[in-house]
Amino acid sequence: MHMTVQPQPDRPDPTVIAVQNDAFRKLACLGVPPAQPIQGRMHVTRSLMEAGDGFMAEAVKATGEFATFEPENDPEGWHDFGAVEIRSETVFWKIDLYEADADFRYGAETPDNPATTMRVLTIMLARDW
Repeated sequence: MHMTVQPQPDRPDPTVIAVQNDAFRKLACLGVPPAQPIQGRMHVTRSLMEAGDGFMAEAVKATGEFATFEPENDPEGWHDFGAVEIRSETVFWKIDLYEADADFRYGAETPDNPATTMRVLTIMLARDW
């Protein structure tokens, strides 16, 4: 069975959000400047920081380079989650979207508007999930 999903006028465009999330990830992890300004911060868990021996740097770089989005790991098409393997250890990354002036208390009302959306990229060891 094949279904065609019509875009909802009041729903954000997943393609726009995916492009913004990819741009933010590349900025935060690889230092690649985005085409348009994009707000956000990166957070790594304590266990990732304590992994030592360059592990965190490898995990951050792999997060920035991640490009394997499939329906299974990206059902909404937002490019907001991924898993990478570093030295046989699974590392998860996740981008959450918040209302920019709300101290991370409220989800973004218009997640496809980078002027009002604050992104938080969290990188963690899968076993900490």
